[in-house]
Amino acid sequence: MSSSPTDPTAGPGRRAEGSPAPPGPPEGLVSRLRAVGCVFAEEEAELLLAAAPDPGALAALVERRVAGEPLERLLGWVDFCGVRLELDPGVFVPRQRTRVLVDRALPVLRSARAQGLRPVLVDLCCGCGAVGVALATLVGPVEVHAVDLDAAAVRCARRNVSRIGGQVHQGDLFAPLPQRLAGGVDVVVANAPYVPTQEIRFMPPEARLYEPSIALDGGQDGLDVARRIVAGVRDWLTLTGALLVETGRRQVEALLAAAARAGLVAEVVTADEVDGIAVLAHLRGRRNATPG
Repeated sequence: MSSSPTDPTAGPGRRAEGSPAPPGPPEGLVSRLRAVGCVFAEEEAELLLAAAPDPGALAALVERRVAGEPLERLLGWVDFCGVRLELDPGVFVPRQRTRVLVDRALPVLRSARAQGLRPVLVDLCCGCGAVGVALATLVGPVEVHAVDLDAAAVRCARRNVSRIGGQVHQGDLFAPLPQRLAGGVDVVVANAPYVPTQEIRFMPPEARLYEPSIALDGGQDGLDVARRIVAGVRDWLTLTGALLVETGRRQVEALLAAAARAGLVAEVVTADEVDGIAVLAHLRGRRNATPG
């Protein structure tokens, strides 16, 4: 079960300061969620209570959660970096560790904004559009182009990304992007699938059974998609642009090597508080300052 639920403070029903606290969720509900491995059982119970219009609906939601269905899928939304995003069934649930992409892209985008520019951001393998929307919300006006191959993800992302005036393209990585962006992208972020194929069967059921394999399966060593991203990014970045690709700890060295073969200068960046890790790459010889 999820170990980091959607932020309950982003949900409905927050009480006004000074008003009496409402009663907590029934202990029986909390105990049932805790018994199946929900680490934040009380918070999840509160969210399910807020989402259910009546006791019958609550019972149905609880049964689905106990069976392993992701909390965010039941709620229809997810909180990512303080931004609430719509989430449809069958769409990858953004993980909190993906905040590493947001944290490390912020300085690059803010540097471009400080020069009076409207930065261009490309969010590859965008899922519901979480990274692009979070960055545009934090930075201010940003030209966002989000891309995903999966039709369900694209439909969901279009509703989220439209809120910040961005565009969503369906297709394979860079292929559907407007050609006018070539050489003009300040940041490319990618939460590409990086689970090795043979390890998917060991994933928790809420991912393995309810999320699309296209968002999880990274091939034999988990880097099939990431290698294609680092190989193709040079045609799209500005001279001072940056690429950020989330990855796993065991794959870092192989991804750094792939970036070097592609003529990029790369380093490992982390967000230890959420166990996030990514490779940050620049065009050789023209590197942005990206303070930690």
